Amino acid sequence: MKQSTNYRFSLLNFIFFFTLSLSAQNLIVDIGVINSGFNRPVDIKFTDNDHMFVVEQDGIIKTIVNGTIQATPFLNIDAKVGSSGNEQGLLGLAFSPNYSTDGRFYVNYTNNSGNTVIARYQVSSNPNVANTSSEEILLTISQPFSNHNGGHLAFGQDGYLYIGTGDGGSGGDPNNNAQNGNSFLGKMLRIDVSGANGYTIPQDNPFINDSSVLSEIWALGLRNPWRFSFDMANGDLWIGDVGQNAIEEIDYLTAGDAGANLGWRCYEVNSPYNTSGCSGASNYKMPIVQYNQGGSPYRCAITGGYVYRSNEYPALNGYYFFSDYCSGEIMALDTNNGNQMLVSISFGVNISTFG
Repeated sequence: MKQSTNYRFSLLNFIFFFTLSLSAQNLIVDIGVINSGFNRPVDIKFTDNDHMFVVEQDGIIKTIVNGTIQATPFLNIDAKVGSSGNEQGLLGLAFSPNYSTDGRFYVNYTNNSGNTVIARYQVSSNPNVANTSSEEILLTISQPFSNHNGGHLAFGQDGYLYIGTGDGGSGGDPNNNAQNGNSFLGKMLRIDVSGANGYTIPQDNPFINDSSVLSEIWALGLRNPWRFSFDMANGDLWIGDVGQNAIEEIDYLTAGDAGANLGWRCYEVNSPYNTSGCSGASNYKMPIVQYNQGGSPYRCAITGGYVYRSNEYPALNGYYFFSDYCSGEIMALDTNNGNQMLVSISFGVNISTFG
């Protein structure tokens, strides 16, 4: 029996959909253009089946309603977004779990000084246009270099906002930010934004009673998490973390893994990288899947995706879809069967995100 599912992904200035069909005998992948004319799309989000939001790296969010791009952007903050570096810009968007009633959404961008900003906005009376003047900056994180900004943010099933940050850039994490508990860099942060303004720390955050680690930190030891997502079935967290010179990795965290140290810069995956001041490998949570850089097609940087969950095509439940930016492959893991690689189809393009 043939099964299929639809995903959207962005590359260059297009938004595509792909349909994946699997059976014991064959594999069929269909690809088609949804819309074109975007400028460096890096994130795709939905508020319902009819409204798709496309984040452009320069600082604009466009709305697609029933397949039509709206003439007026949903949000235009290009003037306050610094995007001169290849990894800088408006990088992430997350809608409040109660967006239909509170109209609040959150963005992750680098400002004109190159620092990361986490900000909250409000939709206007027009559901297709945000209130640009409503910005409330929740967090500003100093960035020592222009690369490795992370950029993704998403709400977990617990209602808290998770923020993935890179190690601050250069190469090899020269400041050892990812292992520094007093730095927001190289971390997964978790905050409560349900209040009228600002944010608070969830009382079950793992380091809330540890004065040597910032209370916002949920996990540490990341290099440059480029897209993470929560499994809709159980709330488990899947992270695509870009490697240094040799290996790409997928990290998998459950609620019980709060406080986990994912190893960077001590280890690149499970291989020692710079172990000065580090403990033994058993004290770090290693990724569940890794693959080598290089090869043909050439692989260099993972793009994290989503676990498919739907009753429409139950045979695909538990498949985690992701990509590599350089190889242009769409890949999948069968998480029900030892995380075996299920699909590796190259389109020869740069895939920046999934929706």
